Parts: sequence; structure tokens; C-alpha cells
Amino acid sequence: MADNFDIDGNENPEPTQQPPAPSNNRNFMIALGVLGGLFLLAMIAMIIFLALILPQSRVQREKQIALINVNNTATVAAVTAQAKSRTTATPTRVPPTTTPTTTPTTTLKLSATSVVAQPTKTPAPLIDQIDPRTATVSALLTQAAGAKLTATFGPTTTQTLPKTGFAEDVGIPGLIGITILLVVVIFLVRRMRASTAA
Repeated sequence: MADNFDIDGNENPEPTQQPPAPSNNRNFMIALGVLGGLFLLAMIAMIIFLALILPQSRVQREKQIALINVNNTATVAAVTAQAKSRTTATPTRVPPTTTPTTTPTTTLKLSATSVVAQPTKTPAPLIDQIDPRTATVSALLTQAAGAKLTATFGPTTTQTLPKTGFAEDVGIPGLIGITILLVVVIFLVRRMRASTAA
């Protein structure tokens, strides 16, 4: 009790002025101001994105869709006009020009004679008579038919994981940034606790 009062010569106790309590809330207010500023900047950036950038990209996308639709319509119109301009051959029935006559039937007598194969002059091979362009198309069609028929099934060697989850959305740099931010928050909270305890 004697420490709190000074006794002067008259034996009158005077209370001494206590120093003001240290401001422990200063660090908290600084951290709160920084987080509030970041939140405010993020909100401003989001408003700018929603008000300016998103409508422009939507207009560009709609213009691109309209251009694709115009090109598709023009292509369909051209193909339709080309199909209409082709003349289609219609079959017409031609009356026979010869008159049928009756022929006497003769009977054939078969005898047992042996037939010996005689070598004859063979015509030029068929390959020399085929147009090279037609041969190329035939070869390509044969290869395409072979490719369709020879499907092989086997185990796949690629062992990839599905592209789902938080890491694929944010990426490695985002995960590292979030980790650093959380470590900084931990140190700030510990420092604020230590300053309030003292």
C-alpha cells in the first residue's frame, strides 16, 4: 500500500499518476486495416470485372456465334442450290425395236470327248488399263476399310489420374501462395496473442 502513495512532509497521502495502459490493440487494428483494404480491393476488382470485362466478352462471344451461324447458313444455301441445279436422270422405258421370232429348237447330242486345255494369247493385264487416280482412290478405300475392320484391344499404358479436385483448379503456384498466406496469418495471430499477454 505504501508504494502507491507518496508521503510528503505533511503526512498527506497523494496518489501518483499511473502510466497509461499500453495500446495492445494497435497490432490488431493494423491487421484489420490490411485485411479490410485487401477485401475492398477485391470487391472493386470484382465490380470492374462484372461491369466492364464480362459484358464485353459476352458480346464478343455472341458476335462469334452469329458469324458462325451466318457462315453455316451460307454453306447450307450453297449446297442446297448446287443440289437443285443438278439434273437427275429419270429412267424412261424404251419399247423393244425387234420383233420376237420363233426359232426351232434343236436337240444337242453329247458325246464323251476329252477336252485338252490349249494355251491362248492372254490380253494385257488389267493393271495397265486402270487410271492411276482411280487406283489411288481404290487403294485408299481399301486401307480405310482395313483400318475399320482391324481394331485391336489391349491394356492402355497411360496411367493418368482424373483431372478433378482443388489442386487442378488452383494449380501448384496457387497452392504455394495460399500456404504462404496461411503461415503469415499464423505468425500474426501468435504475435498479437503474445503482445496482449505481456
